[in-house]
Amino acid sequence: MSTEQKSGVLYIVATPIGNLEDISRRAVRILSEVDLVAAEDTRHTGQLLSVLGIRAELLSVHEHNEEKRSGQLIDKLSSGLSVALVSDAGTPLISDPGFVVVRACREAGARVVPVPGPSAVITALSVSGLPSDRFQFEGFLPRNSSKRRSRLEELMNLPHTLIFYESSHRLRESLEDFRTVFEASRQVVIARELTKQYETLLSGTSGELLEMLTDDANQTRGEMVVLVEPAPEGGGEELVIGVDKLLKAALDELPPSQAAAMVARLTDLRKKELYQRAMEMKEP
Repeated sequence: MSTEQKSGVLYIVATPIGNLEDISRRAVRILSEVDLVAAEDTRHTGQLLSVLGIRAELLSVHEHNEEKRSGQLIDKLSSGLSVALVSDAGTPLISDPGFVVVRACREAGARVVPVPGPSAVITALSVSGLPSDRFQFEGFLPRNSSKRRSRLEELMNLPHTLIFYESSHRLRESLEDFRTVFEASRQVVIARELTKQYETLLSGTSGELLEMLTDDANQTRGEMVVLVEPAPEGGGEELVIGVDKLLKAALDELPPSQAAAMVARLTDLRKKELYQRAMEMKEP
């Protein structure tokens, strides 16, 4: 029998990322016993609780109202009530709301208790076949291609697996940027719709994956985690120059067309893509 304290506690409860059978017995018990469930989307969580046979009071807590809700939740905890914080799927705070609430509650002296469970990041890493002893989770990359490439250049020589979340409508663009920034042989894994009916794992170089997506557009649908293998050993000892840096240097001396042609010869990338990138860099 559990001896956990029930009053004045904020529970951080992980929920399934797809398959409802993945929810833990402890998570079900906590969700059924707390006085309030703070949810990213009350409609989504309401459906989950209904399936589990749980009736609970729900309060919306999302990125736009966390500051306001933090004070309200602290008042409830101070009065002895217990609260469970959940996101739409997986472990709260991991690229989801909750950080502001947890920090405020801890600063106020409230007890914060984890109820661990599913996480898309760890789930994807566990089946990727990429090194798992060291990894870096980056969340979502910038939407802007220039900023995205700049961030990838900062990460390109790291000696551990890189993990990203990516939206279906930006997957191709990100893979193009991977192909531009990373070594051509660098392995990438797309973990799509994890634990769901159409769960898929695709592996290959960025170029190979782009061809797979062209052959089967369905592989761009749904939620996905993208993983990139570590930089080659000794990569930090070699001179590795990002494509944007090469283009910038070439543009200092040459017009865009000639700069793109020169960098294409050095990198084996397509001149057309490099020319488009050069024109973007020339814009004020």
